[in-house]
Amino acid sequence: MNSYEHLFSPIQIGTTTVKNRVFMPPISTNLADKGYVTDELVEHYAARAKGGVGLIITEVTTVEPTYIYLPGDMSICDDSYIPGWKKLTDAVHKYGAKILPQLFHPAYMAFPIPGTPQLIAPSNVGPYYAKEAPRAVTIEELKVIIRQFGEAAFRVKQAGGDGVEIHAAHAHGLLGGFLSPLYNKRTDAYGGDIHGRLRLTLEVIEEVRKMCGKDFIIDVRISGDEYTDGGQNLNDAVYVAKQLEKAGVDFIHVSGGTTIMRGSSIPAPGTPLGSHSKVGEEIKKQVSIPVATVGRITEPWFAEELIANGKADICMIGRANLCDPEFVQKACEGREDEIRPCIGCLRCLNGIMFGKRVACTVNPSLELENEDNIPAAQEKKQVLVIGGGPAGMEAAFVAKKRGHEVVLCEKSDSLGGLVKLAAVPIAKQELTKVIQYMERKLTREGVEILLNCEVTEEMLKNEFAGYEVIAGTGADPIVVNAFTAFKHCVTADDILAGKAFAGRKVVVIGGGSVGCETADYLAPLVNDLFPRNREIILLEMADGIMLQESGPGRSLLTQRMMKKGIQIHCKAKVEKVEAEKIYYTENGEEHCISDADTLVLAMGYRPDSKLEETLKKANVSYHLIGDAKKVGNIKDAITEGYQIAREI
Repeated sequence: MNSYEHLFSPIQIGTTTVKNRVFMPPISTNLADKGYVTDELVEHYAARAKGGVGLIITEVTTVEPTYIYLPGDMSICDDSYIPGWKKLTDAVHKYGAKILPQLFHPAYMAFPIPGTPQLIAPSNVGPYYAKEAPRAVTIEELKVIIRQFGEAAFRVKQAGGDGVEIHAAHAHGLLGGFLSPLYNKRTDAYGGDIHGRLRLTLEVIEEVRKMCGKDFIIDVRISGDEYTDGGQNLNDAVYVAKQLEKAGVDFIHVSGGTTIMRGSSIPAPGTPLGSHSKVGEEIKKQVSIPVATVGRITEPWFAEELIANGKADICMIGRANLCDPEFVQKACEGREDEIRPCIGCLRCLNGIMFGKRVACTVNPSLELENEDNIPAAQEKKQVLVIGGGPAGMEAAFVAKKRGHEVVLCEKSDSLGGLVKLAAVPIAKQELTKVIQYMERKLTREGVEILLNCEVTEEMLKNEFAGYEVIAGTGADPIVVNAFTAFKHCVTADDILAGKAFAGRKVVVIGGGSVGCETADYLAPLVNDLFPRNREIILLEMADGIMLQESGPGRSLLTQRMMKKGIQIHCKAKVEKVEAEKIYYTENGEEHCISDADTLVLAMGYRPDSKLEETLKKANVSYHLIGDAKKVGNIKDAITEGYQIAREI
């Protein structure tokens, strides 16, 4: 019996019936080729359609040729793009799903590749990271752009598409910028009050409807609230939604925030599920057309709750469908435990602005050949995997799935490796789901798992003689011996593992992710000067903290640290440590901390080389993976485990 009767019930969108309420919102892939649909793009979306998604909204699709949003953008700015789109729509329709491109004019958010003219905007206001001010678009230019939206939509219809989404959210791109008072400072008919700011979007809708007819879906994406002083608020959005309904829009996609306020539009890991559901719920009360909600809807039970409780008509589930293209099918069949868990880390979008392809931490391959359909090995071997962290677990799973005889040995009493510690800090608990998921799939595949089993040279020469070895034994924290002179010196791993407990005044050396997460974990939840609160001092040699990280997770972590009163010192080099004192220089000045009671070392990791020495002595064939080879993140570890095992 289907446990999600609301989520998997059909819904009427205009004159079109969609088979369920799981829609896939736009997620950039960089899989297009100069705007044209590629075979990879077709397979990417077809896989999600095959997996059961009811309707797919593709990534940004530009309506004119001058301004590029991302290097691998899709486009439909002239008729030459129609054949590729026809191939894409046919592939999605084959599985009973509907498909709409997200029509977009990037305007002042365009990628300034060489030769691009000055960027246009509602007014001469650009995002804070802009290198020069854009120019205000003229009314005559707007007339051309409105026509370009209509023509682009008509090409979609010619290619067999079911409709279009018009992007007017996040103070982003031309329409979103016109709608937001953050960027629209015009005094003509397209500015001023809400009526003027909305005018361009309404004229685009009118043009699309005129070109494509009543049976063509028009959906508009808006921010239910920009969550920003001076920005569009919920009152504005409710009024906008009513006007969109009057204009003949078939459903409204309610997001929130802005693209430049990190963490507001694309929520960070650890934040509540359904990040924009409250504003969507309020808008739904005021209109009769369907309302879609979006933002960290990663589990089927939660999506069902949103619809069953009347908070939304449709759930836009993006990253979870990227992570597992069979998300819908598995949920519908009661196989929730088999759903590959999206942890909200946003590694999928990390390199998009720089032309890198879409990727996923938990799904090591978004290619046509992946861990779900990897072919069997031509020669079956005996494979020993040493180390039960994410790299080792993935390698063991893939090797076994390819037909090898696999034994996984882990020296501790449980699987997970350093991910068990990574899940301890604030907002990181979802990493536990990765360990659970990987352990379940090892069990389903029948991998032999030996816990409390430290592989020795004798074992390699005897019971594992002839085995091909994959070693993923992780890394050890870097410890500077001179710093251990302090009276209570521990590593961040010791703190997170519960092997050590910090006192009331703590100095953390290292401002990378681990150091910052540990400082955040130790700090008082409220900076209220309560007598028993800890005082945390963080010392980092570099110019800033977490310089290798980006995105909303980093932003929210930094904000929490500052709110909690953690003292952050960059360009601070620890020079000497004594039993009672810690000496450091900052900006050329010497400082001494003489009243700390705990020193936490968080200066990174180095590969554990002990096992490799044992492997060399035993003279066996081996492959190093994960942190045992080169220290990286969870995505690096899982991807490397997958790649090594697929080649054996």
